Amino acid sequence: MFMATKSQHNLMYKKIPVFLREMREKAGLTQRDIGRIINKPQSYIYNCETANRRVDITEFIVWSKACGVDAKTAFARLLKEL
Repeated sequence: MFMATKSQHNLMYKKIPVFLREMREKAGLTQRDIGRIINKPQSYIYNCETANRRVDITEFIVWSKACGVDAKTAFARLLKEL
């Protein structure tokens, strides 16, 4: 029987949490810092950065802005890595 895997466990998706963490770290932000900026708890940030939680495109845009990065620029960089 075929069992579907969650999208955050897809090999291509595995690069996204790493990208999010690197973007946050380059902005000089801790998990708590970015959590305060986007009004989410530190545990939410941790779960996004460890692929325990999938990040959708709107959350990616908010994350990028919180890091001071234009969302289009961030997405273009991510696409190059994928």
